[in-house]
Amino acid sequence: MKIGQLSQHTGVPTRMLRYYEEQGLLCAERDANGYRRYDQGAVHRVTQIRGLLDSGLTTEIIAKLLPYLDGPGQIHLHPQCLTPELAAMLRAEAARLGARIDCLSRNRDALLAYLDAVQPSTSDVILSSTAR
Repeated sequence: MKIGQLSQHTGVPTRMLRYYEEQGLLCAERDANGYRRYDQGAVHRVTQIRGLLDSGLTTEIIAKLLPYLDGPGQIHLHPQCLTPELAAMLRAEAARLGARIDCLSRNRDALLAYLDAVQPSTSDVILSSTAR
């Protein structure tokens, strides 16, 4: 399939698909006219890449993990293949994600506290409308 078809199947813009290729995350054969041609497995691979990016992983880490992915949520990395460099990178990424989660939780709690402070609760609205 051509890049436009892959884009339609995955919902990922062609520009992003080219970026994935530049980063070594996605491979394409080239036709005689230079057009990219992807096999059917590219749809699954793009879906995996998208999910990993959405979870906050960098393209550098994704490039190292992709060879070991069989399906969503399944990493089959033999312990002997886990280099000290990759282990350190994964630990640092887990710590970065943890810090991000903490920050997002604090922001969510602050927004909810603000809304509770400035919006009357449902029971307050009901009481004020029946008092009239």
